[in-house]
Amino acid sequence: MTAMTKTAAQEQVYRHIDVRPLAGSLGAELIGVDLSNLSDEAFAEIHRAFLEYSVVFFRDQSLTPDQHKAFGRRFGELNIHPTYEPLPGHDEILAVVKDKDAKHNIGDTWHTDVTFLPEPPMGSILYAREIPPYGGDTLFANLSMAYDALSDGMKEMLEGLNAVHSNAYLLGGKEGDEDRNKTRSTKLREDKRQEMSAVHPVVRTHPETGRKCLFVNEAFTVRFENMTRAESQPLIDYLVRHAARPEFTCRFRWAEGSIAFWDNRCTYHYALNDYHGFRREMHRVTVNGDRPV
Repeated sequence: MTAMTKTAAQEQVYRHIDVRPLAGSLGAELIGVDLSNLSDEAFAEIHRAFLEYSVVFFRDQSLTPDQHKAFGRRFGELNIHPTYEPLPGHDEILAVVKDKDAKHNIGDTWHTDVTFLPEPPMGSILYAREIPPYGGDTLFANLSMAYDALSDGMKEMLEGLNAVHSNAYLLGGKEGDEDRNKTRSTKLREDKRQEMSAVHPVVRTHPETGRKCLFVNEAFTVRFENMTRAESQPLIDYLVRHAARPEFTCRFRWAEGSIAFWDNRCTYHYALNDYHGFRREMHRVTVNGDRPV
């Protein structure tokens, strides 16, 4: 089910939270929620909205790192990022930081998180700790809607096709990436600099909603299985451009205390790097997922 204007039936479904859609494609702000003191009934409705809108947003939250992790654990086991250094004392939290004198940020490509793992994450919960006075918005794209909009011929061609995903991009595997890593504030773990890869279907089926969605991305998809990179790249580029069409996206403006929780199985996100000279610090908790099918 794609995001849409709230109907009378949905008004009856959501009794413990106020759901306000952000765009026609995906995304909704959930109002009247304190994630540090969450009833089972409110949690169930948050989960329902998460599946319906693919990314949900919360405002004016005040969470300790332990409370942030506790909310994530209600959805499943937490992931420890395989490449970046964690927040000191909290292995399950990734501090996504850009200092005011840093040139590059993390996430300025259309991507789905760490798809180079055999079991990519179910979702990520990003919490704004310090934000610039302007800029730094995050864009999201609906990969189920993007798949639905493909022609029947393209869907038939993609059916059964697999793709290789790699973390080479994070390690400096493309020209210029090593310089980017050196100028980022969040650093790579020196003990985890080995290349990792996994093979996933180009079209996956969401394990909870049953919807099909594209599962290739700009950052980590390097080629199709049994094909060269040169042969694969034109179609990968097309699919990424197609999925990022404006009508499939929403845009979120951050404020201190805001949280975004996105479904990593059926969305892209893109972190805008347009706040040079200002510091930005976000804390991310990621929930483990399953093997795409």
